[in-house]
Amino acid sequence: FMGWGKLLSSLCNEKNTPPPPPPSLSLFSKTRNDETYTHVSRFTKKAEEIKAVTLTSAIETVEKLEVKLAEFAKKHRKEIQHDPAFRKKFLEMCAPLGVDPLSSEKGFWGKMLGIGEFYYELAVKVAEVCLASKSRNGGIISVSEVKHILTKRGTKFQFAHVAVDSQQKGCQYSEEDIITSIKKLSILGSGFRTIEVGTSVMIVSVPTELDHDHMEIMKIAQDSDSGSELGCVTVKDVCDDTKWNKERAKRALDLLLSKGMAWLDVYEGVESYWFPSVWKESSDSSKQEN
Repeated sequence: FMGWGKLLSSLCNEKNTPPPPPPSLSLFSKTRNDETYTHVSRFTKKAEEIKAVTLTSAIETVEKLEVKLAEFAKKHRKEIQHDPAFRKKFLEMCAPLGVDPLSSEKGFWGKMLGIGEFYYELAVKVAEVCLASKSRNGGIISVSEVKHILTKRGTKFQFAHVAVDSQQKGCQYSEEDIITSIKKLSILGSGFRTIEVGTSVMIVSVPTELDHDHMEIMKIAQDSDSGSELGCVTVKDVCDDTKWNKERAKRALDLLLSKGMAWLDVYEGVESYWFPSVWKESSDSSKQEN
């Protein structure tokens, strides 16, 4: 007499076929796969539900904040129009919500505040100053110098001017306003942009790309302790301050010279490079202090 297992094995061997797996193992494997699939489906469905609720909640929150922002703008309309510091803070409040009060003159924000028109008008005036001074500074000028020139001209805009007192009337816009107006110009692909050089913000109105070396040289020109006069550097000043070799310093200076951003003055065999934008900025600052 042979056991059932041995009999089945012998039959399979005769037909050269492997024995089937035990029924219990096959059923157990299928059951586990079904349970896993069910759990994954539940988690996926739950994740989608949470995502939908979160998105809806976020949209509702943003819409409520936009309403509050509009109410705030109506209440503080005069402050936004006449106070540069207040206007800057208001624009910073708008940015995270994706609200751009400058984007349209005909939309809600344009009709209520009119600041879009103001910034475009300011951008035109700034561009005029930059282009008029290009032959002198090579297309790079400090924001503070631009503001000084506009103030000296008595440039006024639709709402950004008030009488400060009986003896002084000034345009109530700031250097931050000028920087914002340049950003609007840069979006149009005009070539205008702002760069930071040391402690100053400069407006560049030419397509020339200024790298780290050029910026570092202009930063040295701002430093009255560099060895030369303010707004002026020599190859030796640059090498002493940066530890560059002479060839690197000369290469960077020559490009600035070729673009008209620097002037060359040779005295007793010493080549001095003057930067009109830096020198003019320091000159204007000293006049304001006096």
